[in-house]
Amino acid sequence: MTDKLHLQPATKAAQALGRHEPTTGAVTPPLQPATTFARGADYGLPDGRSYARPSNPTFEPPEALLTALEGGATALLFGSGMAAATTVFQALVPGDHVVAPRVMYWGLRDWLLGFARDWGLSVDLVDMTDLGALAAAMRLGRTRLVWIETPANPTWCVTDIAGAAAIAHGAGARLAVDSTVATPVLTRPIEHGADLVMHSATKYLNGHSDVLAGALVTARADALWERIQAVRAQGGAVPGSFEAWLLLRGLRTLFLRVRESAASAQAIAEHFSGHPKLKGVLYPGLPGDPGHVVARRQMTGGFGGMLSIRVAGQGSGAAAAALAVAGRVRVWTRATSLGGVESLIEHRASIEGADSPAPPDLLRLSVGIEDSRDLIADLDQALDAL
Repeated sequence: MTDKLHLQPATKAAQALGRHEPTTGAVTPPLQPATTFARGADYGLPDGRSYARPSNPTFEPPEALLTALEGGATALLFGSGMAAATTVFQALVPGDHVVAPRVMYWGLRDWLLGFARDWGLSVDLVDMTDLGALAAAMRLGRTRLVWIETPANPTWCVTDIAGAAAIAHGAGARLAVDSTVATPVLTRPIEHGADLVMHSATKYLNGHSDVLAGALVTARADALWERIQAVRAQGGAVPGSFEAWLLLRGLRTLFLRVRESAASAQAIAEHFSGHPKLKGVLYPGLPGDPGHVVARRQMTGGFGGMLSIRVAGQGSGAAAAALAVAGRVRVWTRATSLGGVESLIEHRASIEGADSPAPPDLLRLSVGIEDSRDLIADLDQALDAL
């Protein structure tokens, strides 16, 4: 009956698709920690399961909810965002060609370049904000996958998903989108032509900095998806039952958290835009941002809870100034990661090392759900002390 009501995504998330435990009527779906399942006297499997690695009943509610939120055909949980992302590339075969962004999560970029060398993949890194550059990198008959991240960590540049999908499909390739920052609250990549959507579920989907998990959602359960399923099961790239259960709990407040953090990030970006002690604010919600027009087209309800600020300074002084600001905050927490309820500040160049593409003056901000006035005041006092 509820299907006829055409429920909004926020309602589906809050109610976890309305699933109740059938025996007791409990409104919280149960946790099933079993790793193996008994066979009948005929050696059959009453529920079709034999072992938890390929099929775990605790995975099914969050996978079903993510499928519904993204408008996909089906979904899979993984032990981390990296596990989800790397499984896609492991499902390719030697000789395949991949196009990926120059600006992307540094851990995946470094892994991909090493894996490509060892696995025999050919990889081109391009500026994904330039669809002409993407088109020029495609190799008809050889390019199997285009990977994009939007907004992209840590500059929050925006890629036109529909445009990238058209180019990928025109060359016979699939488009995969890392939508960790946007989440299905703000962007549904499959609606724009994407074939796969990846989330580091550790971040916004869980939202409480206490679960490692990843997820993939597919537009179609095709041959590539079957390979992805096999790689996950055979490699054991799965979360634990308790992590899957906690992830579902986090997903139920996803819309509230993302909307709040996006609204605060917008307020922070506007407040510090033009600040005399900053070179700039990187946030697609600002009208002057290079990705603003595309972001308005494919993001609804906000522009995400991530932004970066570039602290004024020259040469080594720029890094010193940025580190000084990070060292003086009192409300923001100096820590890696993003998407939790607490606001985090991080000097990316220090974390990523000598080969980091992040400018030395850049501080990455993950906006939580605190009062934005406190977050602004804290950054103001840290900048004033320079």
